[in-house]
Amino acid sequence: MIGPRSHDLHRPKHWQSLAVFACIALSAATAATAQSIGAWTEAIVSVRNLEKASHLLREIGDWRVTGRGRLSRGELDYWQLPPTAEATFMRVCAPAADTGCIRFVRFRGVAQRPVRLAARAWDTGGIFSIMVRSNDVQKLFDRAIASGWWAESEPIGFRFGGSVLKNVVLQGPDGFQLAAYERSSPPFTAFPLGSISQGFNSMRMVRDQRASVGFYGKLGFKPVFDSDYRDPAPQASNFSLPHNLTTTVIRRASALQPLDGETGRVEVMEFIGLAGKNAAPFARAPNLGILSVRYPVTDLVRYQAQIAERGVPAVQTARVVPIAGIGRVDLFAVADPDGNLTEFYEVTK
Repeated sequence: MIGPRSHDLHRPKHWQSLAVFACIALSAATAATAQSIGAWTEAIVSVRNLEKASHLLREIGDWRVTGRGRLSRGELDYWQLPPTAEATFMRVCAPAADTGCIRFVRFRGVAQRPVRLAARAWDTGGIFSIMVRSNDVQKLFDRAIASGWWAESEPIGFRFGGSVLKNVVLQGPDGFQLAAYERSSPPFTAFPLGSISQGFNSMRMVRDQRASVGFYGKLGFKPVFDSDYRDPAPQASNFSLPHNLTTTVIRRASALQPLDGETGRVEVMEFIGLAGKNAAPFARAPNLGILSVRYPVTDLVRYQAQIAERGVPAVQTARVVPIAGIGRVDLFAVADPDGNLTEFYEVTK
């Protein structure tokens, strides 16, 4: 999300950093293909109230509830929570979608705080937003505000290359943020839109973008784009930057994914010249906010061993854990240099 333009940027600018990335990722990408990593199926969002947190998606986005109930003890143990912990969940998916879903979780019996407490966009650590697309960002913004949500800015329209775009970052309960994108020209046809589409990306604010790109390269993720961006003239920013700084503060970002297409992405961004606080120590359950995204993988054991050899150990692991809406799974999580979790799982027979 370089300004709002990055998702429609196809030609990378940082050729040198991409060359380094390619060297790191060559064997990793081959491994990822062999292990058939799919698009992330769901994001995990910790909230205080399941109904309130999911209201915008269900009532305005027409998302459907695909599961609800209690988390198993095995999953609570996977999250490394004490015996006092309990949790309930609600899983919701966009119409006709089975990827880019969101699992809202309500933890009880444990102390909590927001992951990105009183944070600004340039503060690092913790997943900043889940990215969706919309057929009418202004209408979505108006309805979200009327429902009690807030935003980093009002919707921002702009042109980039041959695309006409609009973006807004919506702020919901407990640090749950949605970055909504509308592309009016050329039409977006990769998946259904509606008011709120399925999630297709997750934004992580980082201290060192190039180090983060190298980390995801070790996971076998390939770059969609890699670029610096600053506005050509002072203007409103979807990250709440002062207008007079939008021409000088570089937003250095890269989006990466394990497979081709328009879904299953991770994006990392560094604000060059802005030093913020670090939320990495709090980016774990049961704290409130976006905790992780989950990718399905075939031959999980082999994949875990391969990335461990490249210096990426698992920080959470579980075997044969029942997860409603997915099945009985083996899964593990890794933490990037800013403490953000990414999970991988395989459904067991």
